[in-house]
Amino acid sequence: MDQIKIGKFIASMRKEQSMTQRQLADVLNISDKTVSKWECGNGMPEVALMLPLCEVLRINVNELLSGERLDGADYQRKAEENMMELVREREESKKKIILAVVVCVLTILSGVTIILVSGLLEMSTWLRAVLIAIAAIVTVGGIGVACVLDMSAGTFECRKCGTRFVPSSAAYIAGVHTITTRKLKCPHCGQVSYCKKRLTH
Repeated sequence: MDQIKIGKFIASMRKEQSMTQRQLADVLNISDKTVSKWECGNGMPEVALMLPLCEVLRINVNELLSGERLDGADYQRKAEENMMELVREREESKKKIILAVVVCVLTILSGVTIILVSGLLEMSTWLRAVLIAIAAIVTVGGIGVACVLDMSAGTFECRKCGTRFVPSSAAYIAGVHTITTRKLKCPHCGQVSYCKKRLTH
Protein backbone atom coordinates (compact mmCIF):
# COMPACT_ATOMS: atom_id res chain seq x y z
CA MET A 1 0.00 0.00 0.00
CA ASP A 2 1.20 3.52 -0.82
CA GLN A 3 0.90 5.03 2.67
CA ILE A 4 1.89 8.53 1.51
CA LYS A 5 -0.84 8.55 -1.17
CA ILE A 6 -3.39 7.15 1.30
CA GLY A 7 -2.36 9.75 3.88
CA LYS A 8 -2.84 12.62 1.42
CA PHE A 9 -6.22 11.18 0.43
CA ILE A 10 -7.35 10.98 4.08
CA ALA A 11 -6.28 14.61 4.59
CA SER A 12 -8.10 15.69 1.42
CA MET A 13 -11.31 13.86 2.35
CA ARG A 14 -11.14 15.22 5.92
CA LYS A 15 -10.84 18.79 4.61
CA GLU A 16 -13.71 18.10 2.18
CA GLN A 17 -15.83 17.34 5.26
CA SER A 18 -14.60 20.63 6.86
CA MET A 19 -13.04 18.75 9.76
CA THR A 20 -9.83 19.36 11.66
CA GLN A 21 -7.52 16.50 12.66
CA ARG A 22 -8.76 16.94 16.23
CA GLN A 23 -12.43 16.70 15.20
CA LEU A 24 -11.81 13.55 13.16
CA ALA A 25 -9.81 12.06 16.05
CA ASP A 26 -12.63 12.82 18.52
CA VAL A 27 -15.24 11.12 16.31
CA LEU A 28 -13.05 8.00 16.05
CA ASN A 29 -12.06 8.12 19.75
CA ILE A 30 -8.33 8.32 18.96
CA SER A 31 -5.62 10.98 19.36
CA ASP A 32 -5.03 13.71 16.79
CA LYS A 33 -1.41 12.48 16.67
CA THR A 34 -2.71 9.22 15.17
CA VAL A 35 -4.58 11.12 12.45
CA SER A 36 -1.47 13.22 11.79
CA LYS A 37 0.60 10.02 11.51
CA TRP A 38 -1.80 8.63 8.89
CA GLU A 39 -1.86 11.86 6.90
CA CYS A 40 1.95 12.09 6.90
CA GLY A 41 2.13 8.55 5.49
CA ASN A 42 3.78 7.13 8.62
CA GLY A 43 1.13 4.51 9.33
CA MET A 44 -2.19 3.03 8.28
CA PRO A 45 -5.53 3.03 10.10
CA GLU A 46 -6.06 -0.17 12.08
CA VAL A 47 -8.55 -2.62 10.57
CA ALA A 48 -11.06 -1.88 13.34
CA LEU A 49 -10.99 1.83 12.44
CA MET A 50 -11.25 1.54 8.66
CA LEU A 51 -15.04 1.27 8.39
CA PRO A 52 -15.75 4.08 10.90
CA LEU A 53 -13.15 6.28 9.18
CA CYS A 54 -14.66 5.59 5.75
CA GLU A 55 -18.14 6.37 7.07
CA VAL A 56 -17.00 9.74 8.45
CA LEU A 57 -15.09 10.63 5.26
CA ARG A 58 -17.94 9.34 3.02
CA ILE A 59 -15.72 6.96 1.07
CA ASN A 60 -15.47 3.16 0.88
CA VAL A 61 -12.63 0.89 2.04
CA ASN A 62 -11.50 0.22 -1.53
CA GLU A 63 -11.08 3.97 -2.10
CA LEU A 64 -9.24 4.31 1.22
CA LEU A 65 -6.78 1.53 0.35
CA SER A 66 -6.35 2.94 -3.18
CA GLY A 67 -5.83 6.49 -1.92
CA GLU A 68 -8.24 7.96 -4.48
CA ARG A 69 -11.86 8.27 -5.54
CA LEU A 70 -12.94 5.43 -7.84
CA ASP A 71 -15.57 5.32 -10.55
CA GLY A 72 -17.34 2.15 -11.67
CA ALA A 73 -14.71 1.22 -14.26
CA ASP A 74 -11.78 1.46 -11.86
CA TYR A 75 -13.51 -0.03 -8.84
CA GLN A 76 -13.13 -3.73 -9.75
CA ARG A 77 -9.53 -3.31 -10.97
CA LYS A 78 -8.49 -1.47 -7.78
CA ALA A 79 -10.26 -4.04 -5.58
CA GLU A 80 -8.21 -6.78 -7.22
CA GLU A 81 -4.97 -4.78 -6.91
CA ASN A 82 -5.65 -4.13 -3.21
CA MET A 83 -6.37 -7.83 -2.62
CA MET A 84 -3.12 -8.83 -4.33
CA GLU A 85 -1.22 -6.24 -2.26
CA LEU A 86 -2.61 -7.77 0.95
CA VAL A 87 -1.57 -11.26 -0.22
CA ARG A 88 1.94 -9.97 -1.06
CA GLU A 89 2.20 -8.25 2.34
CA ARG A 90 1.19 -11.49 4.08
CA GLU A 91 3.81 -13.49 2.15
CA GLU A 92 6.53 -10.95 2.99
CA SER A 93 5.57 -11.15 6.67
CA LYS A 94 5.81 -14.96 6.60
CA LYS A 95 9.31 -14.74 5.07
CA LYS A 96 10.42 -12.26 7.75
CA ILE A 97 9.16 -14.51 10.54
CA ILE A 98 10.93 -17.56 9.07
CA LEU A 99 14.13 -15.53 8.68
CA ALA A 100 13.81 -14.30 12.28
CA VAL A 101 13.55 -17.90 13.56
CA VAL A 102 16.56 -19.00 11.46
CA VAL A 103 18.66 -16.05 12.68
CA CYS A 104 17.70 -16.75 16.30
CA VAL A 105 18.55 -20.48 16.07
CA LEU A 106 21.89 -19.84 14.31
CA THR A 107 22.77 -17.13 16.81
CA ILE A 108 22.14 -19.35 19.82
CA LEU A 109 24.05 -22.26 18.25
CA SER A 110 26.99 -19.98 17.44
CA GLY A 111 27.06 -18.52 20.95
CA VAL A 112 26.87 -21.92 22.64
CA THR A 113 29.59 -23.33 20.34
CA ILE A 114 31.99 -20.48 21.08
CA ILE A 115 31.41 -20.83 24.83
CA LEU A 116 31.97 -24.62 24.66
CA VAL A 117 35.20 -24.12 22.69
CA SER A 118 36.43 -21.56 25.22
CA GLY A 119 35.67 -23.94 28.09
CA LEU A 120 36.97 -27.21 26.63
CA LEU A 121 40.21 -26.15 24.95
CA GLU A 122 43.43 -25.19 26.66
CA MET A 123 44.03 -21.45 26.25
CA SER A 124 45.09 -18.40 28.18
CA THR A 125 42.59 -16.61 30.40
CA TRP A 126 42.52 -13.45 28.28
CA LEU A 127 41.72 -15.45 25.11
CA ARG A 128 38.93 -17.30 26.94
CA ALA A 129 37.50 -13.95 28.10
CA VAL A 130 37.63 -12.59 24.53
CA LEU A 131 35.78 -15.67 23.19
CA ILE A 132 33.08 -15.39 25.85
CA ALA A 133 32.67 -11.67 25.04
CA ILE A 134 32.37 -12.51 21.32
CA ALA A 135 29.76 -15.18 22.14
CA ALA A 136 27.75 -12.64 24.16
CA ILE A 137 27.93 -10.02 21.36
CA VAL A 138 26.93 -12.56 18.69
CA THR A 139 24.02 -13.83 20.78
CA VAL A 140 22.64 -10.41 21.75
CA GLY A 141 23.13 -9.03 18.22
CA GLY A 142 21.46 -12.00 16.57
CA ILE A 143 18.48 -11.95 18.92
CA GLY A 144 18.19 -8.19 18.29
CA VAL A 145 18.08 -8.75 14.51
CA ALA A 146 15.48 -11.51 14.98
CA CYS A 147 13.32 -9.16 17.10
CA VAL A 148 13.50 -6.38 14.48
CA LEU A 149 12.48 -8.83 11.74
CA ASP A 150 9.58 -10.18 13.82
CA MET A 151 8.38 -6.67 14.76
CA SER A 152 8.33 -5.56 11.12
CA ALA A 153 6.33 -8.64 10.07
CA GLY A 154 2.66 -7.68 10.35
CA THR A 155 0.93 -6.37 13.46
CA PHE A 156 -0.54 -7.44 16.80
CA GLU A 157 -4.32 -7.58 17.34
CA CYS A 158 -5.85 -6.51 20.65
CA ARG A 159 -8.09 -9.23 22.11
CA LYS A 160 -10.36 -6.62 23.73
CA CYS A 161 -11.20 -4.25 20.86
CA GLY A 162 -9.70 -5.89 17.75
CA THR A 163 -7.38 -2.97 16.93
CA ARG A 164 -4.23 -3.93 15.02
CA PHE A 165 -1.04 -2.08 15.91
CA VAL A 166 2.75 -2.21 15.84
CA PRO A 167 4.14 -1.94 19.39
CA SER A 168 7.12 0.20 20.35
CA SER A 169 10.48 -1.58 20.57
CA ALA A 170 10.48 -1.28 24.38
CA ALA A 171 6.96 -2.73 24.70
CA TYR A 172 7.82 -5.54 22.30
CA ILE A 173 10.99 -6.55 24.16
CA ALA A 174 9.34 -6.30 27.60
CA GLY A 175 6.18 -8.17 26.58
CA VAL A 176 5.77 -11.70 27.91
CA HIS A 177 5.03 -13.92 24.93
CA THR A 178 4.12 -17.31 23.55
CA ILE A 179 4.76 -18.45 19.96
CA THR A 180 1.78 -16.54 18.52
CA THR A 181 0.89 -13.94 21.17
CA ARG A 182 2.59 -11.18 23.15
CA LYS A 183 1.37 -9.32 26.24
CA LEU A 184 0.96 -5.71 25.12
CA LYS A 185 -1.02 -2.56 25.89
CA CYS A 186 -3.44 -1.57 23.12
CA PRO A 187 -2.92 2.06 22.01
CA HIS A 188 -6.64 2.31 21.16
CA CYS A 189 -8.49 0.95 24.22
CA GLY A 190 -5.58 0.97 26.71
CA GLN A 191 -6.20 -2.63 27.82
CA VAL A 192 -3.31 -5.04 28.42
CA SER A 193 -3.85 -8.50 26.95
CA TYR A 194 -2.11 -11.30 25.05
CA CYS A 195 -2.35 -9.79 21.57
CA LYS A 196 -2.33 -12.20 18.63
CA LYS A 197 0.28 -11.86 15.88
CA ARG A 198 -1.28 -11.04 12.49
CA LEU A 199 0.60 -11.10 9.20
CA THR A 200 -1.12 -8.05 7.67
CA HIS A 201 -1.67 -4.44 8.74
